[in-house]
Amino acid sequence: MSTPLSGSLPTPPISPEAAAAGSPSKSGWLREPLLHFVLLGGLLFGVDHALISHADDTHTIVVGADVDDEARKLFSEARGRAPQSAELTELRNRWLDNEVLYREGLAMRVDKGDPAIRDRVIFKALMSVEASLKLPKTDDQQLRQWFEAHRAKYDQPARYDFLEAVLPGTATEAEARTLANTLNTGAAGEAETRAALRVFKGRPHDNLVQGYGADVAKLIEESPAGQWRALSTKDGWRVMRLEAITPPQPADFDAVREAAHQDWVDATMAQLRTDAVRNMAKKYIVKIEEAAQ
Repeated sequence: MSTPLSGSLPTPPISPEAAAAGSPSKSGWLREPLLHFVLLGGLLFGVDHALISHADDTHTIVVGADVDDEARKLFSEARGRAPQSAELTELRNRWLDNEVLYREGLAMRVDKGDPAIRDRVIFKALMSVEASLKLPKTDDQQLRQWFEAHRAKYDQPARYDFLEAVLPGTATEAEARTLANTLNTGAAGEAETRAALRVFKGRPHDNLVQGYGADVAKLIEESPAGQWRALSTKDGWRVMRLEAITPPQPADFDAVREAAHQDWVDATMAQLRTDAVRNMAKKYIVKIEEAAQ
């Protein structure tokens, strides 16, 4: 069956070697869902070419079950859960983009000097595509419209200051509630002397969700300031106290104009690259094996 491609093209591809080697800021990358996807896309596209089933026809691309299997494995390892249907489709589409670029690169003979190095062939083909692209002009009104459509990226979210009293080992519900009561009443107790204090400043909602789970994040945000509470988190019982909330701040267009313009350039070029590759893909027949559905 023929399958339309959708989504945006990651550029350049990330090799498995580079992803495995990491960098000093790798841990920061892995906190961002979108960057998770870019990283996973690069890893998936670096899968040994021998894993993929191909028909004899060079204009037919067959997506074997190995593609989806590898996507599920990499996604699960990075995110701690299986990919949803839309996420799996996006990873498959990214692989298809790279498979098209790989075949086009071979057709252009850009593999000379790089035998059997798939990601370099893809990169060279993508650079050849990009060289033919022209960034459209934009005026202030169009940039403002783009900014408003992507305002969430620039607005400052509400931020939360809170404390966490940590008992040694794994605290039970009873121990956590006892500690919370002790701290609220000001009475001295054994639990209080054994607890360590952690201070968190200016944490946004997404950070709370990542650290404690969505339900606990909501409880923290709605807690009365200054009151210790025993909360059951995804990692066990915690004793926490909300200190202060900094309200969200809408971004001022003039203050972020330069950053917004660069983001528009990046997004526009990414879409142009994707459109160009998808146009090239029209000459191929894409067949998805039943097991890869």
